[in-house]
Amino acid sequence: MSVQVETLEKLERRITLTLPAASITSEVTSRLKRLSRTVKADGFRPGKVPMSVVTQRYGYSVHYEVMNDKVGQVFSEAVNEAKLRVAGTPRITEKEGAPEGQVAFDATFEVYPEVKLGDLSQVSVERVSTEVTEAAIDKTIDILRKQRRTFAQRPAADAAEASDRVTIDFEGKIDGVPFEGGKADGFQFLIGEGQMLEQFDQAVRGMKAGESKTFPLQFPAEYQGKDVAGKEADFLVTIKKIEAQHLPEVNEAFAKSLGIKDETVEGLRADVKRNLEREVKFRVQARNKASVMDALVGAAELEVPVALVNGEVERMTEAARADLKKRGVKDADTAPIPEDVFKPQAERRVRLGLVVGELVRANNLQAKPDQLQAHIEEMAQSYEKPSEVVRWYLGDRQRMAEVEAVVVENNVASFVIGQAKITDKPLPFDELMTG
Repeated sequence: MSVQVETLEKLERRITLTLPAASITSEVTSRLKRLSRTVKADGFRPGKVPMSVVTQRYGYSVHYEVMNDKVGQVFSEAVNEAKLRVAGTPRITEKEGAPEGQVAFDATFEVYPEVKLGDLSQVSVERVSTEVTEAAIDKTIDILRKQRRTFAQRPAADAAEASDRVTIDFEGKIDGVPFEGGKADGFQFLIGEGQMLEQFDQAVRGMKAGESKTFPLQFPAEYQGKDVAGKEADFLVTIKKIEAQHLPEVNEAFAKSLGIKDETVEGLRADVKRNLEREVKFRVQARNKASVMDALVGAAELEVPVALVNGEVERMTEAARADLKKRGVKDADTAPIPEDVFKPQAERRVRLGLVVGELVRANNLQAKPDQLQAHIEEMAQSYEKPSEVVRWYLGDRQRMAEVEAVVVENNVASFVIGQAKITDKPLPFDELMTG
């Protein structure tokens, strides 16, 4: 078949599709006959409903289905013949003036763009690296100790100090008026661990059990409670109980309680180091991958198909509505979400996806089976039973698709880093873990 492709604007194309009217009529009749064998209608036995009744009830919907199927088939054949890669769903409109015995349609659609990557050796990428230090291991062990700490009530004469757990009653007022969320009884928090605003934390230090105190507190302008943000309140606090924390000693018993195979302090430190190195590796990879992707987005030249951007906006909007539902927001399905909220991010995702796809295709960067296996096994080491985690991934296509996407991105990042202008940047452990 000879296909005439009309270029409209940028990536938009249009082709005309023609179908013999007789083939449509024949297919509609055939489907209605098959339908008549099973359709039910009052006053008729199954399979004995007259064709006139079947046609009256189902003729329109069957005709619609046939037209969709036939037009879809002809469109697919036409774009294959013209060697076009269609981006998104085509808009099909019936065209007047078709030859006798024919029906005609215009199919308007976008095609995938040509991606121009340019010289990767001129692309600048920042590559970070982080070392797992003894201090990082010590800090992690301290966290593990805090997770297993115990508390014992202090003598009445003792004053509250940093690391103590206090039980308090409090009430806050602004201009003498109580405010929502400003009162609690039997409230517990740990002094010096950032659980309360600094002014509140400091005011409680030095108080003793049974003691009461009134003090002013200035809420930050960016405080999450908008009703009190930027305002000054007066708080009345009464200490009910003060408890000192006791951290377990770092010894063989502590190592054993954590399930360390080598039940020694050295074994504990080695296990913590392995886990930290694995976590650092994944975080460093993510940082460097993000740097590569930013560089690729800036370096590539291409037109972005509007249809793909709109499709991505729809997916992001649906995800946002699902998130609102989980949070218990009423009318999440109908809540107005302006398209512009997601459009810049959607366009970047589509652009990046096209660039990465071209790099993968042109340089054979697809995920290899051994890479997938190695990535899954490495992730599984963070769990108590790695073999079960490996089976969990291998047994589900969706999970394997997610792993494949990560491995492909890693391949792309490694490929670009191998060619680009690299600036190495050592990153402190704490900055990597909190960034």
